Amino acid sequence: MSKRICLWATPRNVSTALMYSFAQRPDTIAIDEPLYGHYLKESGDEHPGRDQILNSMECNGQKVIDNVMFKTYDSPVLFMKQMTHHLLNLDLSFLQKTVNVLLIRNPYEMIISYAKVISHPTIEQLGIKNQFELFNLLKKTNALHAVVDSKYLLMNPKNVLNQLCDKMGIPFFEEMLSWQSGAKPEDGVWADYWYSNVHKSTSFKPYSYTTETIPAHLESLYEECKTYYETLSKESIK
Repeated sequence: MSKRICLWATPRNVSTALMYSFAQRPDTIAIDEPLYGHYLKESGDEHPGRDQILNSMECNGQKVIDNVMFKTYDSPVLFMKQMTHHLLNLDLSFLQKTVNVLLIRNPYEMIISYAKVISHPTIEQLGIKNQFELFNLLKKTNALHAVVDSKYLLMNPKNVLNQLCDKMGIPFFEEMLSWQSGAKPEDGVWADYWYSNVHKSTSFKPYSYTTETIPAHLESLYEECKTYYETLSKESIK
């Protein structure tokens, strides 16, 4: 039986780089945020390129689950980069049939990055509360395979990817450590708005602490997110 991997991430993480990493595997097909259109339709959020996104993909979440996530593919591994907050108004029973990985990031760094595109993000848009709730659900139902903290992934990609692959029951490939720069076939149509930095990359960028400061109007949001992150980080691959 093929593996359907769902990477449940928050925005402004290294999720796109991780998608590129998995796309280099000889046994894997990668898909970029298949539930994005569903989320925009259900939430009404005004994201950059909203109309283009809605017109480019299936926006019925259940149809995405049935006809994209669980259709037959030529490769034994399907890797889906997903945003946790995209699970809006959906029956989550399908999570019992997927390999579920949470990708987390320190909200201090995430908020600084996200605010450069959307200046007044909400906790719903950041997805970290949803991620915490999903963590509890997956733990309760024994459907959580791993938690990856982007900090540790960037500090030692080979070691963390080795551990991650082991937890998912698939082999690690050295090819996962690098890719060609530029746009990729896997990219969603939203790449023009969000992927300019990762398109310049050819591997995981070494981790570095941010020297920027969170905007004053987002400090309370950070404090709210921090508690969720600290709980999740304790469970992450080191």
